[in-house]
Amino acid sequence: MSSPTSVSVIGSEFCSEYPVDLTMVRKVKFLSGGNFDIIDLNGNIVFKSRGEFLQINDKHFLLDAAGFPLVTFQLKFTSFHGRWRVFKGESTQEKDFLFSVKCSSHFLTKAKLNVYLASNTTEQFSDFRIEGSWNQKSCVIYAGNSNDNIIAQMHKRPRTENIFIAKDRYGVTVYPNVDYAFIVVLIVILEQFNKPGA
Repeated sequence: MSSPTSVSVIGSEFCSEYPVDLTMVRKVKFLSGGNFDIIDLNGNIVFKSRGEFLQINDKHFLLDAAGFPLVTFQLKFTSFHGRWRVFKGESTQEKDFLFSVKCSSHFLTKAKLNVYLASNTTEQFSDFRIEGSWNQKSCVIYAGNSNDNIIAQMHKRPRTENIFIAKDRYGVTVYPNVDYAFIVVLIVILEQFNKPGA
């Protein structure tokens, strides 16, 4: 299976001609509120995902290693099926809208999410698709509606043993020429759809 020539949504600087392996690290929820550090194979922080959980609308930010906000994503409060909307930087204005993620089905612990770019105003077909389960710690991300075009995958990695400093670790493999910042945001949103009550 091959990835498309190029997928650049948040920025072309986050595309590599080689596969990119990242690890998403989260302390247990009661210590960290579900925030992630995203690290590379050398243990360097590439991104940070941070949330503002006391807001009326659940709001999250993807930050670069220096703490600069790359995108803001928040739940659309009036959406019946649940829809997350993603914007450039710290903005939530329509002119900075990049894409949205909508739950097409959520059976027990398995979710199917559709991703629509800002340019896809009719939403007749999704631009990307996510299938998987956060509880099973696995998902596959596809370009378009075909199962033949995988662009990224997630799987669980071993967790530290000490309950007081326990960290959940998730491996993410991003295929060549695919925006890995975009993929990280999709996986964080998948977690939000799999929260209790989502």
